[in-house]
Amino acid sequence: MAEREPWWRGAVIYQIYPRSFADGSGDGIGDIAGIRAHLDHLSGLGVDAVWLSPWFPSPMADAGYDVSDFRDIDPLFGTLAEAEAMIAEAHARGIRVIVDIVPNHCSDQHPWFQAALAAGPGSPERELFWFRPGRGPNGDEMPTDWRGEFKGTTWTRTTNADGTPGEWYLHLFAPEQPDFNWDHPKVRAEFESILRFWFDRGIDGIRIDSAALLLKDPALPEVEAAERHPFHDLDGVHEVYRSWRRIADEYPGGRALIGEVWLPDAERFTNYLRPDELHTAFNFDFLTCAWDPDLLRACIDRTMETHALVGAPATWVLANHDVTRPVTRYGREDTTFSFATKREGTPTDLQLGYQRARAAALLCLALPGGAYIYQGDELGLWEVEDIPPAMRTDPMYPRSGFVDPGRDGCRVPLPWSGVESPFGFSPTGSSAPWLPQPADWKDRTVQAQTGDPHSMLELYREALRIRRDVAALGDGAMRWLPSADGVLAFARDPRFVCVANLSTAAVDLPDHEEVWLASGPLDGDRLPADTTAWLRTA
Repeated sequence: MAEREPWWRGAVIYQIYPRSFADGSGDGIGDIAGIRAHLDHLSGLGVDAVWLSPWFPSPMADAGYDVSDFRDIDPLFGTLAEAEAMIAEAHARGIRVIVDIVPNHCSDQHPWFQAALAAGPGSPERELFWFRPGRGPNGDEMPTDWRGEFKGTTWTRTTNADGTPGEWYLHLFAPEQPDFNWDHPKVRAEFESILRFWFDRGIDGIRIDSAALLLKDPALPEVEAAERHPFHDLDGVHEVYRSWRRIADEYPGGRALIGEVWLPDAERFTNYLRPDELHTAFNFDFLTCAWDPDLLRACIDRTMETHALVGAPATWVLANHDVTRPVTRYGREDTTFSFATKREGTPTDLQLGYQRARAAALLCLALPGGAYIYQGDELGLWEVEDIPPAMRTDPMYPRSGFVDPGRDGCRVPLPWSGVESPFGFSPTGSSAPWLPQPADWKDRTVQAQTGDPHSMLELYREALRIRRDVAALGDGAMRWLPSADGVLAFARDPRFVCVANLSTAAVDLPDHEEVWLASGPLDGDRLPADTTAWLRTA
């Protein structure tokens, strides 16, 4: 069928976490060679685009989100030439490519930051970051008491050339991730150049990490004393994205800007989606929502209403590289997600979680707008919660005092084939995967699920096939239908109805001509609990 334009309004985008997707070199870490070897999996799945988490040179203090060079590829993953070949090979399969840009901060090994350290207080080099003297008689106290996005403090003290204690520098994340000063025109010009660098190489979109954090109140007020939060969602950030939009619009083919925007205020959130700013943003309201019919309906209504105000398409996200996998999350008594309450070791019914994750996938893919699939969710993988502490790499784990287990549990390398680790993730005889894979994943490999009509993989393949072929799906409108308590039923015109039963008992399906797809077995014309069905109507 003819492609719907603009492509990003209704795209299904698959997130690749490069170090865990596939390993082509045999060192136990995923890479570009592994991605290239499995592009047919992605085209067979039916996705429209892939989004790659950072693949730039990095000391890997935060899994690549501490970037030391925004215009190259980390040797761990391959070369720039390999990246350009991968982009071309994806395009040949009709798959667009989105890269992850991290504008809030860089690595402490970035040449700019190293130059700032060497130049000393009062230098132009330090103006590119947030260097400040400390408080107290000897400057021994941090400039502010701000708490960071990774918990913990947000300032680290430097050492002067003569060995004496020096200024402090700001890092909203780990100490290895100093924040840029976005009030400086050189910073703005640098990132505009970085965008052009990747657009010139055929990249179709930019995912913007921590998009609302760039600007800081230069007065550095404490959070409690500030009229507005001193580093969350300052108004000036919108001019940055207007300049980026002007650059994206210069390129043919619809280059998309996609924001990671965590904001509870719906109006503030949609400000980023005004016609001259970002094209889309992640819907964290939906991602964190409980498996509850009333809460989900309210979330869907809120999402549709707020996006309509600025003419932007909604996006629907069940998971990413930062959150507990749906199979685990939906198998718990509390099915919400929060960074503050990650609950490793909480009693979990994985069978119930699996059933609900299947139902959630069809619900998500039927809603108007775009959708994201996190790698491995199409296989029904669960959160790996028994990673030995010595193997954990996420800085959230130590920075929380070893309370928060971190995000490694959703980043375990994918199982492709075979009956034992590394399950085809790496070539035979390679190093062990960088994180251990559960032995029970032998039933969750791509190989084991291919051709099994009851598998999660075939459910996703069929859902995406229908989504491509049925005009009602993707971007557009929806209308709620009358339904029993605990049931979400909505129509997408023409002739499509989605019914999700979140109650505890089977319900009658509405009148229909055909069941296109169901997340689980039906009981005649009755839809069991925790099951979603797609119907073709008269």
